[in-house]
Amino acid sequence: MIQRYTRPEMGAIWELSNKYQTWLEIEILACEAWAELGKIPREAVEEIRAKARIDTARILEIEKDIKHDMIAFVSGVAETVGEAGKYLHYGLTSYDVEDPALSLLMRQSADLLLRGLRELEAVLRDRAAEFKHTPMIGRTHGVHAEPTTFGLKLALWLDETRRNVQRMEQARQAISVGKLSGAVGTFANIDPFVERYVCDKLGLEPAPVSTQILQRDRHAQFLTTIAICASSLEKMATEIRNLQRTEIREVHEPFGGRAGAVTKGSSAMPHKRNPELSERVAGLSRVMRGNALAALENVALWHERDITNSSVERVIIPDSCILLDYVLDRFTYVLRGMTVDQARMRRNLEMTGGLVFSQQVMLALVEAGMQRERAYATVQARAMEAWEREVSFRELIAADEEVRGTVSPERLEEAFDLGRQLAQVDYIFRRVGL
Repeated sequence: MIQRYTRPEMGAIWELSNKYQTWLEIEILACEAWAELGKIPREAVEEIRAKARIDTARILEIEKDIKHDMIAFVSGVAETVGEAGKYLHYGLTSYDVEDPALSLLMRQSADLLLRGLRELEAVLRDRAAEFKHTPMIGRTHGVHAEPTTFGLKLALWLDETRRNVQRMEQARQAISVGKLSGAVGTFANIDPFVERYVCDKLGLEPAPVSTQILQRDRHAQFLTTIAICASSLEKMATEIRNLQRTEIREVHEPFGGRAGAVTKGSSAMPHKRNPELSERVAGLSRVMRGNALAALENVALWHERDITNSSVERVIIPDSCILLDYVLDRFTYVLRGMTVDQARMRRNLEMTGGLVFSQQVMLALVEAGMQRERAYATVQARAMEAWEREVSFRELIAADEEVRGTVSPERLEEAFDLGRQLAQVDYIFRRVGL
């Protein structure tokens, strides 16, 4: 996945070499803290910082034999340092290094994800304003309901994206926590000063209490936030897919490659123009929701820790960060370059001969003195006739003797006024801050 990734910054965060480099920084900072306490000679710390190097191949070679990644790491780095290497990992347990490092990697990822969410927000803001007054049919249960505007649809997505920005900011804060408190969190072999020193240098908040590990509700919050963001994107992508259906044809994904490249939708059917990117977003969102479920399963561990979470996290956290960054990039591209067929939207809106104004007609009858149940039945009868005969509802209702005897022609005409139906669009946009 990383090798084919379109935005390499996120992939680079989760490269093994970067993880090792982060571990090394924590090890060195811990040595500095011990030196402040007089437990390690300052000269040794200076030597460690000057000489310590990451040899990934060597670390992996050691790990093959001893079957422990942290010991292999410490041994491999110590080989590059010399005598002072004996002070590496002094008083620490594995997750005194691994957990603060994982928090840093997740925080770096959250920063990139926030960047992607804000890019999406900006595109939605621009395109919502562009189509603010573009009328289209609103659909409920997949059936024509009442008129709306395409701009309102995009404004809805914008508002949800803003909530996802807030959620990601909260998740970033939840995982910006570290611990260096020993094998069961009691500081039995490490001074609390070391934890405070290291976390301060890394910009992490020391966990008020921990076991051998940070508690995994924090990681679950991060992964479920990613899953919510992915679900929002799937909702939007599903709408694009539906609007691109042949029977609707109101919106189309961008359909072009690099300059001079010819995009193809099907290996067999030259006419095909598929919503492939939106389908990809929808499919990958399912993976992220599955990963969130695994993160929730990781919250309950035995006693002061077990390692059932460890193998899972090595997959779900990098993959979810990479996948969300990827689908944010792809779907932002879709929204920026999508083709909106305003004429088709208008034709679809008008295809039922005014049926979508049935509520306005019913209300006009009620206002004129007809009982609501009677008004509903009268309008419904003409509406069903229009459906079955495929004729104009507007003409049928205007010819209905009971309607003509209740409502003036001028008031009935108002009921079919699209501008009246959409009179509050500006108000809604102001509430969204547009």
